[in-house]
Amino acid sequence: MSYAAALEQLNAMAPELYAKPGQPRRKFSLDEIRALLEALGNPQKRFPAVLIAGTNGKGSTASTLASILTAAGVRTGLFTSPHLERVNERIRVDRAEIGDDDFARTFFCVHDAAQALVLAGKLPQLPSYFELLTAQAFLHFAEADVEIAVLEVGLGGRLDATNIVDPLLSVITDISLDHTEWLGDTITAITREKAGILRRSRAMVTLPQHPEANQALGEIAIELDVRGVSAVPYMPAVNEVGGVYSIEALGAQIEVDSPLKGAHQHRNLALAIATAVELKDRHGFPITPEAIAKGIRETRWPGRLERIAGNGVEWILDVAHNPAGVWALRSGLRGLLAERQPQVLVFGCLRDKPIAEMAQILFPLFEQVIVAPIQSARAAAVDDLLAAARATGTPATAAGSVSEALRLARERAAGGTVVISGSVYLVGEARALLTDGKSEQR
Repeated sequence: MSYAAALEQLNAMAPELYAKPGQPRRKFSLDEIRALLEALGNPQKRFPAVLIAGTNGKGSTASTLASILTAAGVRTGLFTSPHLERVNERIRVDRAEIGDDDFARTFFCVHDAAQALVLAGKLPQLPSYFELLTAQAFLHFAEADVEIAVLEVGLGGRLDATNIVDPLLSVITDISLDHTEWLGDTITAITREKAGILRRSRAMVTLPQHPEANQALGEIAIELDVRGVSAVPYMPAVNEVGGVYSIEALGAQIEVDSPLKGAHQHRNLALAIATAVELKDRHGFPITPEAIAKGIRETRWPGRLERIAGNGVEWILDVAHNPAGVWALRSGLRGLLAERQPQVLVFGCLRDKPIAEMAQILFPLFEQVIVAPIQSARAAAVDDLLAAARATGTPATAAGSVSEALRLARERAAGGTVVISGSVYLVGEARALLTDGKSEQR
């Protein structure tokens, strides 16, 4: 079967977080992914793994850690979600996306196995979009003989499909309120879901964060006899400012020069470095100070304060999609633009996000906002976005498409700066339009 046929079947599957009105929401469980992987020969047992959970920073931490491992000569699988432009981005080996032919072959291998289980009465329904892709990633990694896989948790942790692995290490990034209808409406409840990736008598890499999260993580670590690994030693010194700084790791001074901009990335980089050091010291992976520095430099993780020059406009793309992410974007813009004010914001988000709160944080920075529709069944209504803008006193216009939003933004910025944010779906579509062989990325 072809790659196009694989995409058609995949895109026909219901998203996990969406249910039609009147229909029950999908229940999360590890039983279905476990049955599917057993039918595939348990490919996830053929390589060790690192699991990374949290609200924000999971992808940046995962991509940096995988880049460090690759720089050290370790054959590394990387599974992340969601994707910006192509679903292949989610499954990588040594920075290379899974090819279209391999994607199609592994997709139908997993899909056919799942269908057989349903027909045999061993599964109540076909796996979800994310479960199928997770199984596909594990199959690809096993076939590629990866020496380790770095896995970004999709949602929560305890019942996420990635949690079927038995990780060498678990990493917890910053936790804040998001997906509250699924994970709980307090930091403590959300933390307990994400701490489901911890394993008894193993290690947890993390940083001090929200007091409620710290307390919940500490309690669970004690219950499970988990050894805490602090990434604090790998944070930059308070007096070190700018994008490049030095830290000490593995007995050497390492220059941290990451393409991922913004002070919030210092935390994600520290977590990746701490995890790399732990893999070296406790598990024998051949990681050197040089590999850490090189891996950080060569990390590629677009859509995070990413700057693109094109048509006389400076575009800044960032996938901030919750209040904590929007605060980080606001801080990052201050560092990138200094005294300049960004003229135009192109914004779109999902309806289950706190739209009014995000607007209050971000919209007043701009002279005007252009709200754009996004390709998702969970997309926020344009009228709701316009109302949120009016409440902040920021002039706002609705565009009929992302392409039209970019055209309007280009005209109104008049050679200035345009920021695109609010949803991965929006940033991905905009990025595809902006980088169609005509733009210069910085």
